[in-house]
Amino acid sequence: MSDISTSAARVRFVLVRTSQPGNIGAAARAIRTMGFSRLVLVAPQRYPDPEATAFASGADTVLDQAVVVPDLRSAIADCRTVYGATARQRAVALQEFTPREVAPRVHDAALAGGEIALVFGNERTGLENDELALCHGAVHIPAAPDYSSLNLAQAVQVLAYELRVAFLGNPSAPAPHRTDPVASAGQMEGFFEHLSTTLDDIEFHKGRSPETIMLRLRKLFLRAQPDERELRVLRGILADAQRMARLARPR
Repeated sequence: MSDISTSAARVRFVLVRTSQPGNIGAAARAIRTMGFSRLVLVAPQRYPDPEATAFASGADTVLDQAVVVPDLRSAIADCRTVYGATARQRAVALQEFTPREVAPRVHDAALAGGEIALVFGNERTGLENDELALCHGAVHIPAAPDYSSLNLAQAVQVLAYELRVAFLGNPSAPAPHRTDPVASAGQMEGFFEHLSTTLDDIEFHKGRSPETIMLRLRKLFLRAQPDERELRVLRGILADAQRMARLARPR
């Protein structure tokens, strides 16, 4: 397998709550033409479906190997880099990139050996805020503001094309050196649950909104992308804070 193929094999395109099976097939065709093959479907409304096969136009291997899961957390649990495509700013504050800006970042993550997910929402509503909160960053296609009506498969095609250009332009760059792998999305979610519980145990909020605090902390730690060893240290600190909180409580 070539360097490009190896890197491309680490990238998955995740379609969330897709309503039209034709869009699934067209997305399969879009990624196949750019050298990608991994498609994950989160709770599709209709799949498998003959319409998906028809719109795939021969990209049958992508559909045959597509993975269907019930929720986004399952789709990205082993990923170390996750970007969500969104057409507009949401309540979740994420660092935002164009497809051209995000492509080298995906390439570097692939060279480093991590699993990467590019996530696309429902055709009508896009990604919900709780789904975007699972992502490390947002990708926004700078379409014409007076008519920005890209359909799902077109958005997938734009990102797949930019990724291919980035992968072809620098296929043998040295991988960024990290002693330990970046923590996966599943490991980060376990950490966030531990962090939320610890903040409650130490009575941190004191009238402040727990949701707002957690959103800001999620943004901070997702941007930092701690590795597995760093995450173990952080969770050790949380465990000690919980132990001290228990000792401080009146018997």
